[in-house]
Amino acid sequence: MELITGRPISPGMAVGPIHILQRDGEQASPSSASTIPQRELERFHLACRQTAQALRTQEDSARTQAGQTGADILHIHAMLLEDPDFLEAAEALIRGGTPAHQAALEAGRCFAAAFSALEDPYLRARSADVTEVAQQVADHLTGRQEDPLPPSPVLLAAEALAPGQLLRWGKERLLGLILTACTPTSHTAILARTMGLPLIVVPTLSQNWQGQRAALDGSAGQLWLDPDEAVLDRFTAAQASCQPPDQLATLPSVTQDGRKVILLANIGGPAEASAALEQGAEGVGLFRSEFLFLDWERCPDEETQFALYRQAVQAMAGRRVVIRTLDAGADKPLPYLDLPAEENPALGCRGIRLSLARPELFRPQLRAILRAAVYGPVSVMFPMVSAPQEVIRAKKLLEECRRALEAEGTAAGPLEIGVMIETPAAALMADQLAQEVSFFSIGTNDLTQYTLAADRQSAGSYDPHHPAVLELIRMSVESAHRHGCRAAVCGELAADLEMTAQLLRLGVDELSVSPSTLLPLRRHIRQLNLN
Repeated sequence: MELITGRPISPGMAVGPIHILQRDGEQASPSSASTIPQRELERFHLACRQTAQALRTQEDSARTQAGQTGADILHIHAMLLEDPDFLEAAEALIRGGTPAHQAALEAGRCFAAAFSALEDPYLRARSADVTEVAQQVADHLTGRQEDPLPPSPVLLAAEALAPGQLLRWGKERLLGLILTACTPTSHTAILARTMGLPLIVVPTLSQNWQGQRAALDGSAGQLWLDPDEAVLDRFTAAQASCQPPDQLATLPSVTQDGRKVILLANIGGPAEASAALEQGAEGVGLFRSEFLFLDWERCPDEETQFALYRQAVQAMAGRRVVIRTLDAGADKPLPYLDLPAEENPALGCRGIRLSLARPELFRPQLRAILRAAVYGPVSVMFPMVSAPQEVIRAKKLLEECRRALEAEGTAAGPLEIGVMIETPAAALMADQLAQEVSFFSIGTNDLTQYTLAADRQSAGSYDPHHPAVLELIRMSVESAHRHGCRAAVCGELAADLEMTAQLLRLGVDELSVSPSTLLPLRRHIRQLNLN
């Protein structure tokens, strides 16, 4: 028996055989491949179309596996195959005599390197997406098959795992994940938590692990190789001591010393609302409305948005739904917005700045949210706020939309107003912001990035536990309470069980996490004693 200690990424426990995913070798050229550039161009474009079609047919399955988040990732992958820069780069290589499959891989590597060099975490995260899509095109060209998994579920070990691979294999074939490269806020980590798969990061992998039975504890970051009976008994006892999910979901999230904590869900669309309820969500703390915009080739109109918001509100059956207005911009480009390129998109026109600059985009969303509020309790939340004036302007537009609806004879429901605290400026101005709103939701992902000048992919520099980040959280919570506002945390730190007690001691009222994290978090809270 051997204990490997790693970094916990996604909670949960699992026991089973390890399967090491072999590193891909150099892509072999098919013997029948033509060397005529025009024919290679035709083969390349056909492979792109086939890959895009395959991705679109997998979206429903991905939605089942990982909710709207999973479907959106595949949707983004399909869109990458229409990117003119990627296509032109591959075409230029093919015209120069490079075989189509090698051109796809080389163009993918170039674009992945370009994305990896960017400062913005959202764009950096697309590096893995580009690499995977290029590999899929090359596989279509060569007929190469993906490394198969054994028929029975396994603990999958790999240096890295692309989000699309995780979605294709699914929960039925995976017990847990052991990786050497994965950050807590990467797409793969988010999907693992959404799918309820334990995940840890270890320093290295050994080929000797292949086929070994192991016990994986995603909460503690531990991997036991060839566990003895004592370890297995401990795992069994730990799992048996937990209330069954259907019972745990109905229990209050109260600490041993009586502190009540509101547990909410982060969702990307109405389809995830039912999963949130099954896991015991007391409401939706973050409805990421930008996912709706990603699903459309053109900007969704008021009626489309209203129908989707109403579905989520009705699905939550009287529980509060917090809808974050469009959190997009030059750092999260939507093709139909035709935004100008910015040298530093993470610091550019995004979030509330974009909405205020484009009222023709903002008004239909505000009107749709107001109309959905007729069907249940709804809160609207403005992202990337840095000054009270932004909130005042947004509230003025909101009131104008309400009056316009009333003049038209269209019902508009009451709205609670909140803001995201995700810039140091917002934390420092929290006293003034609290006088304009009813609640704060602290987005620790961006708050950490901007406070430490380190993006989420910088494993050595990006640290949401940093004292400076915690101090800004403390300041924000105290300002909120001073003016009668609630304070929630909706970033990845909310799901970090190592930090739950500290967040509660800082006074945080609510935690909003992915649906799959709700039960482990509730169980953990019920075991805490803050005295």
